[in-house]
Amino acid sequence: MTSVVRTAGSHMYDELIAVHTIMRRGTVLTAEAFARFADAGSAGAVDAKTLVNTARWLVTFVHHHHASEDELFWPVLRELFPEASGKLDDLTAEHEALDAELQALTTAIDGVAAGERAAAERGASAAAKVRDLLAGHLDDEEPALVELFPQVPDAEMIRLRKAIVDGAPRSGPDLLFGLLEDPDRPAGYGEMMSDLPAPLRWLRPVLLNRYRSRKKALGG
Repeated sequence: MTSVVRTAGSHMYDELIAVHTIMRRGTVLTAEAFARFADAGSAGAVDAKTLVNTARWLVTFVHHHHASEDELFWPVLRELFPEASGKLDDLTAEHEALDAELQALTTAIDGVAAGERAAAERGASAAAKVRDLLAGHLDDEEPALVELFPQVPDAEMIRLRKAIVDGAPRSGPDLLFGLLEDPDRPAGYGEMMSDLPAPLRWLRPVLLNRYRSRKKALGG
């Protein structure tokens, strides 16, 4: 029986799916919380401070991920696979469209933080657009990268992976753990956990409880 050789790129793709799962679930969590907050009948079920904190974390997380792809991954993939340049250009254009909605969401978040009630509806609209744009973008991106990542030389992929991990945001560890497990663990969970410092992994039960409290404060 022939064994399948797993490259560094194969492992990185699995980890990418875990990161994408965090973003998919995070946009849903934020959009649903903003929708409740904008609804006069259920606004009281959502803690404004928690909503602002969670939404700001999401914007930072998504923006960092896409900036890392544009600045680190895409140049390498273009050089190795010039035939994929057109697809990568399309994905960058989708990043730019998503960034515009992330900026609109940021403006609404700032309004909510300042106590502007009208910002709630703007935030609900922007959060829904971010959720939908991100889902469509990831549906386009994943089939392209599943073919390319395993072909990247191991040394190059290891270098890229280290750069991504070193520059990753450190805020919201409860969201990281919670979204990775709510409602289940995605492919790449193990790879993602191996990147985290041991003391942070030891805090997993505490962080999961904190995530549940956050979700409750968001009306979920």
